[in-house]
Amino acid sequence: MSATTYVPYNDNLEQKQENEDAIIDSVVESMMRVNIRVFDKHRHAKRDAHAKCHGVMVGHVTVYDNLAPHLAQGVFARPATYPVVIRLSTAPGDIHSDKLPSPRGMAIKMLGVDGPQFLPNRQDATTQDLLLVNHPVIAFGHAAAYLKTQKLLEKHADDPDMVRRIVAALARGGSKALHALGIENPVVDTLGAPNNHILGETFFSMAAVRYGDYVAKLCAAPLSDNVRALTGQPLGDDADDSALRNLVVDFFSGQGAEYELRAQLCTDIATMPIEDASIEWPQEDSPYQPVAKLTIPPQQAFSPARRVFADDVLSFNPWHCIEAHRPLGSIMRARIKAYEASSRFRHEMNAQPRIEIDSIGQVPD
Repeated sequence: MSATTYVPYNDNLEQKQENEDAIIDSVVESMMRVNIRVFDKHRHAKRDAHAKCHGVMVGHVTVYDNLAPHLAQGVFARPATYPVVIRLSTAPGDIHSDKLPSPRGMAIKMLGVDGPQFLPNRQDATTQDLLLVNHPVIAFGHAAAYLKTQKLLEKHADDPDMVRRIVAALARGGSKALHALGIENPVVDTLGAPNNHILGETFFSMAAVRYGDYVAKLCAAPLSDNVRALTGQPLGDDADDSALRNLVVDFFSGQGAEYELRAQLCTDIATMPIEDASIEWPQEDSPYQPVAKLTIPPQQAFSPARRVFADDVLSFNPWHCIEAHRPLGSIMRARIKAYEASSRFRHEMNAQPRIEIDSIGQVPD
């Protein structure tokens, strides 16, 4: 397939929804009300999403040699090795049991990247964040659907069992839960997943990003045999509330892991929309193509110092990016305000500095 078959990036690919700014403001206002209630519960501020951490690791991303021109874009434009920090997590903005199915996340912060940062207040930064979840799409794929979801979560914020059921239903692609949100999604059945070992999962950006001269979605897939063997391995009946943390800590105490970063380039805006992240891009039209390897060596993955640093000090944000990888689409535009508000509240309430690291040595052992 030649590069000419890929949709070239241009600033007109995005189309804002009607009243989108007001919708996003309502999302953020609701989210902050929930954040305050979670703070009052724990007397400690949490992320509004992916609050529960299962492991924090350091490693490196190695860009493959001799990538085709359409793949050699942005941070992947040349062979390079970038130090990275990885945080594994579960989606809700509160702490729930690992025994319950829920979307799982892998956040990757790449250090020492080249290229101008997209946000004007980050021009001294040299990081690129990749925020990935173990589903190829997000059920609430645009800002208006995001608002309906957020209001439902706010309504039940003081009923943790209901919140868990809502999140679990979304994770399984529960049609009744999505219908209650007013979301009609023909690929809802593809969203479901059992409660499996987190290290065997494939993690997706779900929404699109600029990919240099093109547009893409990204994923991180198990590469080494030891994590590929964990794919589809369910948590046992004897799993406890912190089962995922225990699995991650035990795994990395004696071995490392490799994942592969892959890019799925947009070939047709009609079938691979940017504005609705609930629609899966057909892989038969554009498969995910390898661009780099993520290597995580053996280490202590959940030391007290590292956990506190990752949970309270570090921020992972899709808008912490170079211009060549700016997020695209309605749900990503909502995130620019949502992530900023959540991070500001979390750092202020926990009396922590808002910093962006520039050296892997800043991550505690």
